[in-house]
Amino acid sequence: MLDVTLKKRRGDIVLDVAFTCRRPSIMVLFGRSGSGKTTIVQMLAGLVEPDEGVIRCGRDVLYDSGRRISLPPEKRGAGIVFQERRLFSYISVRQNLLFGHRFGGRPLKEGAFDKVVALLGLERLLHRRPNTLSGGEGQRVAIGRALLACTSFLLMDEPLASLDQERKDDLLRHIDDIPGNFGIPVIYVTHSRRELNGLADDVLFLGRERVTPAAKTAPLYPGGDVPTGRVRSATY
Repeated sequence: MLDVTLKKRRGDIVLDVAFTCRRPSIMVLFGRSGSGKTTIVQMLAGLVEPDEGVIRCGRDVLYDSGRRISLPPEKRGAGIVFQERRLFSYISVRQNLLFGHRFGGRPLKEGAFDKVVALLGLERLLHRRPNTLSGGEGQRVAIGRALLACTSFLLMDEPLASLDQERKDDLLRHIDDIPGNFGIPVIYVTHSRRELNGLADDVLFLGRERVTPAAKTAPLYPGGDVPTGRVRSATY
């Protein structure tokens, strides 16, 4: 379980969030551009220092401002998927995936590589270079690399933003399978209601206005009751 309480001031905006992401599940951070979604991801990853707060994953304390604990990014066990795939063009897909494992810093569990490859349908891509891949293929590789680096939780910052709708729908199915197959909490950033409906087990809404997201099996619509324990709001 990932427990998070964070505050961060940027200019006139104060970001104040508190949420728990269960293991395994997908917590969607939902809101418009500029609402602080990426800043939260960066704080969780250790790339941006919060003003105060606590980040705890299971029994491990990753950040605690009161106790002056702040683990560096490579010690947090987080896999990260960005909007851009950020693959190494000079090595093969297989080598890119294994780089993720080396970054994780722990022995690769038996069968983990084959499990990631099978889940994301990468078998026919392993020998290829990233510059020969389509956008959807490249992002599947980026997700696989992050999974093999991940020992605690997976962060996904609008990973489908640059893809067309057909590729987005294909990848949504793969992403939805990740928590159950790997037993990890996933933090997923988006401002797309389609992605929210397709993935969210829980939602953290960031913004000034009221929105009522719902669970995976229900449509998203304004108004009505917020499902208890499923939706949290953070204002800024």
